Amino acid sequence: MLLEHIKDPSDLRRMTYRQLDMLAGEIRSFIIEKTSHTGGHLASNLGVVELTIALFRVLDMPKDKIIWDVGHQSYTHKILSGRREEFDSLRKMGGLSGFPKRNESPFDAFDTGHSSTSISAGLGMAQGRDILGEDYHVVSVIGDGALTGGMAYEALNNASHLKKNFIIILNDNDMSISHNVGGMSNYLNGLRTDEGYNRLKQNVESWLRSIPNVGDRLALRLKRTKDSLKQMIIPGMLFEDMGITYLGPVDGHDIRALERAIKDAKKVEHAVLVHVITKKGKGYEPAENDPEHFHGVEPFDIKTGKPLVKTREETYTEVFSEKLCELAGKDSSIVAVTAAMPDGTGLSAFAKQFPERFFDVGIAEAHAVTSAAGMAAAGLKPVVAVYSSFLQRGFDQIVHDVCLQNLPVVFAVDRAGLVGSDGETHQGIFDLSYLCQIPNMKVLAPKNADELRLMLEYAFSQGGPCAIRYPRGIAYKGLTGLLAPVMTGKAEMLHRGRDLAFMALGSMVSTAEHICTKLREGRGLDPSLINARFAKPVDLDMAAELLRTHRYLVTLEENVERGGFGQVVSCFAESSGSSCRVINIALPDAYIEHGDVTALRAMLGIDSDSIIKKLEEEGIV
Repeated sequence: MLLEHIKDPSDLRRMTYRQLDMLAGEIRSFIIEKTSHTGGHLASNLGVVELTIALFRVLDMPKDKIIWDVGHQSYTHKILSGRREEFDSLRKMGGLSGFPKRNESPFDAFDTGHSSTSISAGLGMAQGRDILGEDYHVVSVIGDGALTGGMAYEALNNASHLKKNFIIILNDNDMSISHNVGGMSNYLNGLRTDEGYNRLKQNVESWLRSIPNVGDRLALRLKRTKDSLKQMIIPGMLFEDMGITYLGPVDGHDIRALERAIKDAKKVEHAVLVHVITKKGKGYEPAENDPEHFHGVEPFDIKTGKPLVKTREETYTEVFSEKLCELAGKDSSIVAVTAAMPDGTGLSAFAKQFPERFFDVGIAEAHAVTSAAGMAAAGLKPVVAVYSSFLQRGFDQIVHDVCLQNLPVVFAVDRAGLVGSDGETHQGIFDLSYLCQIPNMKVLAPKNADELRLMLEYAFSQGGPCAIRYPRGIAYKGLTGLLAPVMTGKAEMLHRGRDLAFMALGSMVSTAEHICTKLREGRGLDPSLINARFAKPVDLDMAAELLRTHRYLVTLEENVERGGFGQVVSCFAESSGSSCRVINIALPDAYIEHGDVTALRAMLGIDSDSIIKKLEEEGIV
């Protein structure tokens, strides 16, 4: 195999184009085989194999820098930079990350994980290079989907002022390539990056402007005529008008054409965009036919593309989806908003049933939040369904556009808490802290599937901003016989005991239930168990009762401790002068690496056995 002999980028430069095409096939087979065991991002990685090979051949890596937007297409990059043998550990605790990580390799120039950031980061790196007087190329690779994020356009606008080379590669995997346009663009690209052509253009313009009285008008007319002709044959006039040279489109699976375009781009002494056409999922038929499904996969059977683990147990996302459709069928004012995640957030069913009330705004969380605020101000009842880690991107809009006006926007915060294999950029461990600090916001977390349904009913009826956070994966089916009505700021007493009380929120209620069972059966203790329900407002009446009647009160939440609901209880206990000791169980003030959620919970000390051990060490049980 050719792949086994690739140790660093210099090995690629010694290969013929025929060998490179064979290598691309081997890399695809390798990614498919490894991902079928570990899970990961498949379709996006299969689409950029030739592009990555071309970049590694033309650039001087790792001196030159590649910034992959989101980073879920960086597997070939990792393979070609000496990490092929580590791929069995992909996305496992202590193993290879599924995203670029600066602490993993000098080839990884910038940590990524969220969309639409690469141009900003690349521009900043290019500016740092120039100020420090260094000499290297910076390349930001951004997908067409990521260009739906406003941050990318802010960066493009700023990049137009750069006076030295900065390369943006637009990885467009949603269009077919036109060969005649491509042939014309190849000719124009070579012409427009030729030094002689650029000098001639500048000399002609200077000469025209030197003509008394009419020179400026002639130069402007020539520019308008030239731009009109370019508009007819060049699809990149948006970028050209911003002052960014446009090259392309280029066949993203033709290594020779890609190399030529990248070499041309390196000659430009300002920002240049190379438009590359790729096919998402290329080389694996199931992924080519359904790239959205194969964007992120669990372990699967290569022959069929079907998941290896089949489970029909209901997930929290499915519970949310079903209940939302039920409520929307009864209330025509309910509308749903997503930031390019209809499947992941469970809104696909809503979109099919109520297409006129469904809004996919693209990868633009800030816009999603403010557009929902506008809908609420117009009299609708919007729900914004979003992953916890992505909602961070709309924080300012939640503060100023939703909560300041006390508008009835419901936030369905999926993937709250630990999510596992995607790692630091995707763990939903900050939402309680950043949502609970905002005036007018109510924040809830269900203990099980039934309570999520009940909380959704409450959210649409309570008349103000409201967030419901729930974890990834199978919905808890325990404690089904206990379901009190949801009332603002009221916790639920599940079992009244003595000495020791557990006040848990959301996903940690099941953990607290297991702890109580172990303490009753193994130690003869009878702890109280309380479902907090609300992270904001916290039920301080319930807290006061527990502080009066128990020696110890343990709060449990799957969020960082700082700013969480447990700190509210601790501060209340301190201010009230209670002799009851409060112990906060939460996540550390740290970014949490990728790994299996069960293993992560044990490592972080928030599983039932770890919590019991902690209570033992402190002499509480």
